Amino acid sequence: MNASEWVGGVLIVLGAMFFCAGTIGLLRFPDVYTRLHALTKADNMGLALIIFGLAWQAESWWDVAKLILTWGLVMLSGTTCCHIVAQVALRADIEPWRQRSGEPSAGHGGMPDDR
Repeated sequence: MNASEWVGGVLIVLGAMFFCAGTIGLLRFPDVYTRLHALTKADNMGLALIIFGLAWQAESWWDVAKLILTWGLVMLSGTTCCHIVAQVALRADIEPWRQRSGEPSAGHGGMPDDR
């Protein structure tokens, strides 16, 4: 393996780690809004790192252009879907989670349950 393959591989692995972090946020966060935030931020960064890792290893500029176009379309569709889900949640009167007094904060003992 040469240095170019190593750099591309590291970027791809980092991107996969961001995808895993977004999935953990989906499972751990208390309401739909914070879950959407975790997914969109982590998945966009994860996809960016994977696309850059693949582009680094691409053999032609045409391949790089297709990867960047794919990234742009996924970012556009992900943002649109996230907005739609948040709007539906708001119209269904789903309140954003607020920490109640007396509950431990995330930094001091864990996450609250889904109530």
